[in-house]
Amino acid sequence: MPLTKLQFRPGINKEATSYSNEGGWNDCDKVRFKQGFPEKIGGWTKFGSNSFLGTCRALHPWQTLALEKFVGLGTSSKYYIEEGEAYYDITPLRVTTSAGDVTFSASNGSSTITVTDASHGAVEGDFVTFSGAATLGGNITANVLNQEYEINSITDSNTYTILAREVATLGSVTVDGSYTPTQVTANSSDTGNGGSSVVGAYQISKGLDTGVSGNGWGAGTWGRLTWGSAATIGTTSILRLWSHDNFGEDLLINVRNSAIYYWDKTNGLTTRAVELSTLAGSTSAPLIATQVLVSDRDRHIIAFGCDTEASPGTQDPLVIRFSSQESLTEWGSLVTNTAGELRLGSGSEIICAVETRQQILVFTDVSIYTMQFIGPPFTFGINLISENISIRSYNSAVAIEDTVFWMGLNDFYVYGGSVNKIPCTVKDHVFNDLNKEQASKVFAAANAGFSEVWWFYPSASSSEIDKYVVFNYEQKIWYIGSLNRTAWMDRGVSEFPVAASTDGYLYNHETGDDDGSTNPVSAISAHIESSQIDIGDGNQFSFITRIIPDLTFRSSADGSSATLTLKTRNAPGGNYLQTESTTVTKSATVPVEQFTEDARVRLRGRSFALRVESTTTGIGWRLGSPRVDIRPDGRR
Repeated sequence: MPLTKLQFRPGINKEATSYSNEGGWNDCDKVRFKQGFPEKIGGWTKFGSNSFLGTCRALHPWQTLALEKFVGLGTSSKYYIEEGEAYYDITPLRVTTSAGDVTFSASNGSSTITVTDASHGAVEGDFVTFSGAATLGGNITANVLNQEYEINSITDSNTYTILAREVATLGSVTVDGSYTPTQVTANSSDTGNGGSSVVGAYQISKGLDTGVSGNGWGAGTWGRLTWGSAATIGTTSILRLWSHDNFGEDLLINVRNSAIYYWDKTNGLTTRAVELSTLAGSTSAPLIATQVLVSDRDRHIIAFGCDTEASPGTQDPLVIRFSSQESLTEWGSLVTNTAGELRLGSGSEIICAVETRQQILVFTDVSIYTMQFIGPPFTFGINLISENISIRSYNSAVAIEDTVFWMGLNDFYVYGGSVNKIPCTVKDHVFNDLNKEQASKVFAAANAGFSEVWWFYPSASSSEIDKYVVFNYEQKIWYIGSLNRTAWMDRGVSEFPVAASTDGYLYNHETGDDDGSTNPVSAISAHIESSQIDIGDGNQFSFITRIIPDLTFRSSADGSSATLTLKTRNAPGGNYLQTESTTVTKSATVPVEQFTEDARVRLRGRSFALRVESTTTGIGWRLGSPRVDIRPDGRR
C-alpha cells in the first residue's frame, strides 16, 4: 500500500465531535499554528530577580525623552513603576496624620505592636509608614518603628496591630520572593509609646485579588465597614483594577471607581503619586472615575464613568469628561478652553474605553460608541455604532492598530469599521468552563508578532486565571491551553511580550523553549491531538504498520526529542484500545529536515488519532505532514 499523507486543517475545533471533525485537530496545550502547521509556543524567562506585592492586573510601558524605559504595574496591594528591573512604590497616600496622633504599645515577649490612631480608617493588609517615632525603651527601637508596615489585624476603629520586624524594605525595590523579614520581640524595657512626634502615612487601602459576588457577609475587604453590616458593592468594585496612561513622561493612574492620581517624573522614582484634584491650579478635576485615558492624537485627558462638573464626588457611570487640551489641571468647561463633558444614552454603565489609531471605542454593558476628536466648539463627537452587544470584563478588549477584539458574555467580537461576531470553534469549551463569579479577571492580550489575540480566564474549577484561548486573526483559527498570567503587555518598549504571574514576578515571553519560573528551568509540557481518522467511513478496520514522522526541531541542542503517538478505537465513544509511540530525536549526524526515519507499529481499529507531545527541556518543534502505512483490514 502507498503511504498516506496526514494533512490536518489548522486550528482547534471543539464545537464538532472528534469523530465528525475528521481531518482536524481536537485538543492542544502550549501549541500555536504557523502557516497552518502546529508548533510549540515560545518559552518564558523572569523579567528580573525582584518581585512585587499583590496580584498584578495592569501593565503599561512607556519611554521618556532620555530613553528611560518604565513599566507601570497596578497590583491588588500597590502601584509600582519598574525601571532597570527594580520596582519603585508610588502608591498614593490616603491620609497623613498630624504629629502625635499615633502611639504604640508593646508586651514583653511579643512581636505584636498595638497602634492607636483615632478613626484610622484602615483595613487589614493596608500599608502605613511611620516617621518621627522614638524608641519604646528596649528592643523596639526608633529604627524598628520608623519604616513601612503592613497592618496585621484591625482591633477596632481606633486601634490595630503590626508585627515588629528588623529594619528592612518591605514592599520596596529590594524585596524578592525569597525574603522573609525577621521579627523583633519586645522586652520588659519596651514601656514607651513612641513619643509625641509620630506621624502615620497611610497608603490607599488595598483591594481584593478575588472578587466576591453580591451583598452581605464577605462582600468586601475585612474591616471596611462596621461589624456585621452588609456590603453594597458588586464584584467589579471589589476586585482591584487599575487604568493608567502616560501624559508625556509623567503617569496618570486610576483605581476603578475611585480617584485619579498623577505621578510627576521630574520628582523622581521615590515619590508617590498624588490625587489629580490636589495639584496646584486644579479646577473641577474629577474626584472619582471608572477609567482614565490620554488621547494621543489631541492630548486630552479623558475620564470615563466619573462625577459631573456640577456634582463633584457623585459618580455618574455614563458620564465622560475631558480636560482642556494639553492640561492636567483645567477641567472646568469654559468658552476659552476645550474641556467638556458628555453623557452616553445607552446602557447603565461604562465598562471600558479602548483607544485605536483613529478613534476611541467606548463600551457600555449593552452598546458601543465611537469617540472622535472633532475640534472646537464641541471638541469630541460621540456616535452609537452598535447595541445589544456584551463585553465580559473591563480588561477583555484589546486594540491592534484600528481593529478591536473583545470577549462578550457568550461570544467573541471584532470591530474594524463595523461590529461582527467572530466564528469560534472552541466557543462552548471556553464559555462552559469559565468561572463567571471571577469573570472580572478576564483580560485580552495582543501578541502581534504572531498575529494573535489571547484571552486569559479562570476556569470553572479555579478562582484565579489558569486557562487561555487564542484567536489567530491572520489565519482565522483558534487554539487553547493552560497558563497562569494575570496581566500582559505586547512587545514594543520591551523586546519581548511581558506578562505577570501570581507568583509576584514578571516574565519575558516568546524567548527560549522552557519555563523560566523555576531554577533550574523546567520543561513546558506541550501537546496537540487530532480528531479521529477512519477508512471508508468506518465500515471496516484499518491496520497501521508504519509511521514516518515529519518533525522539525526549532531548538539547536542535540538530543531534542518529541513523541508521536498513534492510537486506535473501534467506536466514536469507545476507549482507545491500542497505542503505539515513537520518539523523534535530533542528533548531530542528521539534518533537521531529515527526521523522517520510519517507525514500525502494529495497530488495528476502525479509526485512529495522532498525538504529538514534548515534556523535556530545551525542546522547540514544528509538525509537518507525517505519513502512515495504512490498509483496510476487514470488517471484523
